[in-house]
Amino acid sequence: MEKISKEKPSKSQLESLQVHTWSPWECEPSTFDWTYDANETAYVLEGQVTVTCPDGQRVDIGPGDLVRFPRGLSCTWEVKQKIRKVYRFD
Repeated sequence: MEKISKEKPSKSQLESLQVHTWSPWECEPSTFDWTYDANETAYVLEGQVTVTCPDGQRVDIGPGDLVRFPRGLSCTWEVKQKIRKVYRFD
């Protein structure tokens, strides 16, 4: 299974991805399980999350991170600080 990937994109990269047109999502601090039905790319505007996968991969995600979640991934989200992100399905 593919892994979660994370990077800090440049402004020009964000513009070329048209991040400003993506759907918004936010969540208060909580912990929940999630499975991705499609490939998702997300850009985090604020907050702090740790995503843990069954294989032990842990990814800390925060403001300015561009994160890609592969279709079929099951994971646990631990929202530590209210998160606001925009996302699209690829």
